[in-house]
Amino acid sequence: MARYTSSFVANATLEQVPVLLTQVLESCDFGVVYQATDYLMAKETPGKVAFSKLVSVEVLIESTMAKKNEVPVTFVVKNDELPLKPDNHCQQRFQQLQTALKESQEWRCTTAVPS
Repeated sequence: MARYTSSFVANATLEQVPVLLTQVLESCDFGVVYQATDYLMAKETPGKVAFSKLVSVEVLIESTMAKKNEVPVTFVVKNDELPLKPDNHCQQRFQQLQTALKESQEWRCTTAVPS
């Protein structure tokens, strides 16, 4: 299973974070399938790649560590594909999401680690 993680800080209030997350995920062609107060799950739209390569994104909103305008968020990007080569589909989608977050003024990267 391919799995990549990264941590960002949202420069927004806790109430604004789900809206910002949805915007970024949708801009990368992920559809939000579940949303709770401190968790969000999005999946890649089927049809472009094999089912085993479909990527899902789990987002953990660390509300207990949130400050007034800084909310830590952890992204886990994964799929069922074995990462036999470093440039696999999951890694490509992870990089696409990282780029979208880094280009946005609302997000600040703290870590990005393949696991």
